[in-house]
Parts: sequence; C-alpha cells; structure tokens
Amino acid sequence: MAGLEPLYALARPAISRPQDALVCGIHWELVRHGYRCLGTGDQPGPDERKSELLPTGWEANKEVYTLRYKSTDDAHELLLKAIMVEDSMILNVMDRSSQKVADVTLAVADYINPEHLDDFHKVYKNTEELRTRIASGIISPLRGPAEKAEKEPESRRDVHRDESPLRLPPRQPVGTRAPSRPSPLSPFAVGGEDLDPFGGRSGGMIVDPLHSGFPHPGIDPSSGIPGRLPPGAVPPGARFDPFSPLGAGRPGPDPDHLPPPGYDDMFM
Repeated sequence: MAGLEPLYALARPAISRPQDALVCGIHWELVRHGYRCLGTGDQPGPDERKSELLPTGWEANKEVYTLRYKSTDDAHELLLKAIMVEDSMILNVMDRSSQKVADVTLAVADYINPEHLDDFHKVYKNTEELRTRIASGIISPLRGPAEKAEKEPESRRDVHRDESPLRLPPRQPVGTRAPSRPSPLSPFAVGGEDLDPFGGRSGGMIVDPLHSGFPHPGIDPSSGIPGRLPPGAVPPGARFDPFSPLGAGRPGPDPDHLPPPGYDDMFM
C-alpha cells in the first residue's frame, strides 16, 4: 500500500487501538481513489482545505469516527462514519452531492494485528482484500453512471459501408457485368428484396423476367440495348422489365405463349 507508510508514521502518535489503524488504512484507500479529507465532524469548519493527511482530532472518539471528504474534481463530497460494534467496524458513507449511501462491515481482526501497532510492516494484513472491500462496497456504489460507463469499443462504433443496406452500391464501369447476388432459392431470402430499396438482395415479389443482377449469358440491360437503350441507361443490378421483344435467346417464358383469359368465351 504505497503511500500509507508515511501517512501511518505521521499518524502513529494518535494510534492507540486497532480500530485507529484500520481507519488510517481506510482513509488512505479513499485518497488513492481521488478523494481528499476536509476535516472531522458532520459540518464544515473554518479554513478547511483538501488534504491527504488525517485532520487533527480524527481519533478523539474511539466508538464513532466522523470524517468528510471531497473528490479532487469537486464533483463528490462524502461523509464517512466508522462505527464500532463489538469487534467489527461498520462503515456508513453518504455522498452529499447525490444522496447515495453505501455500507460496509469489516472485522477489525481480519486486517489489523493489534500487537504490532508500532511496526507498520506488521500491523496490516490482508491488504488486497481490504482494498477490494473498499472499492466494491464504497467507491463503486457512490460513483456516477457516467464515471462507470466504459468506452464503447472502436469495432462497435465503426460501421462498414457494405453493412448498411441504405447505402448506394459502388457504380460499375460501363460494359462490366453486375456482381452476383445471393441465391433466390435460399429459404431466408423470402421477401428480402422488398426490404431493400436498392435491389441488393433477393427474394422479393416483383416480376423480373431478365433476372437482373444475376450473371447469365443472355442480355445485360446495363450494357444497353441496340436501337432502344444506350449503355448505362439501366443501372447495374436494377430490376428491368423489357418493353419490347429482345430476341430469341431471351430467358424466361414467351409472353404470347398462352391465350388471354376467357379466350374461348363467346361473350368476350
């Protein structure tokens, strides 16, 4: 517990009981977490200033220790009461800024060797456990939500261009074939095309006789239709419904291979 040794040396003349040594250790843990002591008692006194040292008279009441602290950024002011109940010390801490309260009960014998009050190197034991109890029982509960929130990982904040269906796909050079799309036979592709305003998915309910966006040896509307559409008139991958016959090699059924409904109805 670096820094506690000089503090203990300065406070040693006032330490006469094991609970005094424990209060000294608790005080230093608060200092480590960014708090400074203002003084003793419930109310502020004249000419108070923030200090890492224990104030004069801090050990006067061996049954109830009352100390006040303030964070280095002045955002939090704590009122600490360490109450002795038989062999245990009950820490009751209130943040006057937020009115939050935290409590921790410590068995003095778990952290202090009463027979070694004169020897700093032997007086404290289980120091890591004491640190954990103070941090989890006092520091964390009194800390604000903004101070406890961790920074969002960069990987979650970064959105790749290809992950958003609302972004326009990169333009294809004139004369190149549109990229392949997911198979329309996928069971998860049903209705997907209707949710994608840029036609980047498959599975919709709009008729597309040319199956635009899928590579095939037939006609690619994006390369133009001689005598009807110049190259680039149809964006790559766009749905395209032909407005005239395109030749014998056109895929899909012949629009004229079936008679109209009611063809044999004499009243039509």
